[in-house]
Amino acid sequence: MIQYSCTIFLMLFSVLTFAQDAIIGFTPEHAKKEIALEKEFENNLSTKNLDQWMQRLSAKPHWVGTRYGRQNAEWIQKQFKSWGYDTKIETYQVLFPYPKVRQLELKAPTTYKAHLSAVPIAGDSFTAQGDALLPAYNAFSTDGDVEAELVFVNYGVPKDYEELEKLGIDVKGKIVIAKYYGSWRGIKPKLAAEHGAIGCIIYSDPKDDGYVRGDVYPKGPFKNKTGVQRGSVMDMPTYPGDVLTPGYPATKNAKRLSREEAPTITEIPVLPISYEDAQPLLAALDGEVVPPSWQGGLPITYHIGPGPAIVHLKLEFDWQLQPAHNVIATLRGGEFPDQWVLRGNHHDAWVHGANDPVSGMVALMEEARAIGELAKKGQKPRRTLVFCAWDAEEPGLIGSTEWVEEHKAELQEKAVAYINTDGNSRGFLGVGGSHSLEAMVSEIAGEVIDPQTGVSVKERKIARDLVNGGNEKFELYALGSGSDYTPFIQHAGIASLNLGFGGESSGGEYHTIFDTYPHYKRFKDPEFEYGVALASTAGRITLRLANADVLPFKFNPWHKTISKYVKEILKEIETMREKAEKHNDLIEKNAFELASDPKKPFVKPVKMKSVPFLDFSLLQNQMAVLNSTIEVFDQIDPSKLSRDQRNTLNKNVMKAEQALTSVIGLPRRSWYKHQIYAPGFYTGYGVKTLPGVREAIEQKNWKEAQEQISVLSETLQQFNDLIATMNTIR
Repeated sequence: MIQYSCTIFLMLFSVLTFAQDAIIGFTPEHAKKEIALEKEFENNLSTKNLDQWMQRLSAKPHWVGTRYGRQNAEWIQKQFKSWGYDTKIETYQVLFPYPKVRQLELKAPTTYKAHLSAVPIAGDSFTAQGDALLPAYNAFSTDGDVEAELVFVNYGVPKDYEELEKLGIDVKGKIVIAKYYGSWRGIKPKLAAEHGAIGCIIYSDPKDDGYVRGDVYPKGPFKNKTGVQRGSVMDMPTYPGDVLTPGYPATKNAKRLSREEAPTITEIPVLPISYEDAQPLLAALDGEVVPPSWQGGLPITYHIGPGPAIVHLKLEFDWQLQPAHNVIATLRGGEFPDQWVLRGNHHDAWVHGANDPVSGMVALMEEARAIGELAKKGQKPRRTLVFCAWDAEEPGLIGSTEWVEEHKAELQEKAVAYINTDGNSRGFLGVGGSHSLEAMVSEIAGEVIDPQTGVSVKERKIARDLVNGGNEKFELYALGSGSDYTPFIQHAGIASLNLGFGGESSGGEYHTIFDTYPHYKRFKDPEFEYGVALASTAGRITLRLANADVLPFKFNPWHKTISKYVKEILKEIETMREKAEKHNDLIEKNAFELASDPKKPFVKPVKMKSVPFLDFSLLQNQMAVLNSTIEVFDQIDPSKLSRDQRNTLNKNVMKAEQALTSVIGLPRRSWYKHQIYAPGFYTGYGVKTLPGVREAIEQKNWKEAQEQISVLSETLQQFNDLIATMNTIR
């Protein structure tokens, strides 16, 4: 595989990127200084620090509210202070449920009591810490005591319920069992409740992350039969953060909703289990054999039910306010102290969290240390750097969301961009975010060397994309949700990035007791080389944003990407229209045949509603106007502007992402303000681009779709007006 990839690298002569004297946003003189500074920064990065710090941070379980979680925050604060940062801890009081009662029993046709616990691993002492380990559960499940027939719903996503409907199977009054994956876990109980289910069980199937994929822990990295994935099922597509303080910070004396009023707590009880506990439940099901695509990896024939399996599920939680400790470290800029470049990673974990999140946290810390050393030698960044270690990310992006909600006005005035990382491992660079930053990130990715292949991380990413049917362009993916960038970009309108390495270190440790330092060292990034690669990439992005003469935003890649999204929607509408017409033609034909054949029972056909005309002219015209405006902006040469002109231009560029937001937010979830990127209402982490328009069309709400086309058009006009204003600064 490596030999084949190298052949592809040699073929990519057209995309090879070398260090150049010219970089986006810098005058020639300052570009040379920046390139030298970044090389010095990179040379100061140490794998040894990442290794030692991971051992410290992941030594004990440290979910939100734990003593070790607080100790980690204080230790991180101490390190930043020693590197020259003005550092403080900002604490919020957030609702966090701890499991008191977890019971799951098969009552018929046979009996089985679920173990609900993972077996410690010989040779990994971290997995044998007994009561110190957080029990496996889903945070923000409601309490409940239910008993009913069981129904298998595959991954529990919308298309699975469509399949059940075709089969005439109803989950109303039943308990459903769904596989992990296929969507974010919180969508599974949300959909189950909407379809009338009274309980939800989620299990990890070995086909997805167990023995079907490879050897299980400790022999290999994959999930063994007792492993259970913890995780939040908060309805984050409605709003993330503290469930009792939507849209405002969870300070000590904040006005709070009652728990019964909180819309993001699930309507039905939810429990995650291992595939050891799932097998007896699934084996007890009868009824329809599942479609081939639903078949999992357990040595049984999968049936859908309902029944004859009957299960009893009982859950109780201790609902308490817990302190969430965010560490905020600031290095004041030498020239533009009121322009902030923010860099963040969370520090809390479900258990030990060596991979998620400590691998990303230690990379962030090493960046900060190396930049601090440069500052001590007189090489301070021109803009202020704000490094953030978030707490309570795992239960629902809580620490970062509360901080953004409290500081929103100041952020919208001073923030340049937010750069996020999370877990990190060996493999290929992945970067998502604001497409106005794509050109700058591409430039930097061409300068960071991949530890394994010796080529740039950009070249390696493109080579992998080509093998997978992609193109030769370095592109950012669009941000949905799942990490701490969400409140920045989708609520406050701050340009954001999310990056990390992966793809060569698959495993089943995610959110289990097996996400430990020994597991990480054996299977993820043994020498922490990709930790340094992450620090180098994210650190260069941070420094370049901090030191640029003109902020390195380019809107031509943005326009090409948004144009693609518009074309996708138009194509989807045409596909829906053709499908409806074909369906109705077939119904008319079949209805005639059935009515003319006395031997066949007549079934009244149901026609699909036709797809009405939607007027996209305002949106298309606005995209055309934007194209011309953006072409002018992207030709601006920093070296031809005076200092005052650059300052005025930068203050406007900082507002660009905010211009893509709407005060009213998205329908039925006004917390989400961004009109280009949002997590899908029924996908969770998965992104929906142009979400107001796209989701209205997917739900066949044609009136709302036309309204959202108008909202999006007005938003793009607002964006165009801002860029047009910037074009006059010359």
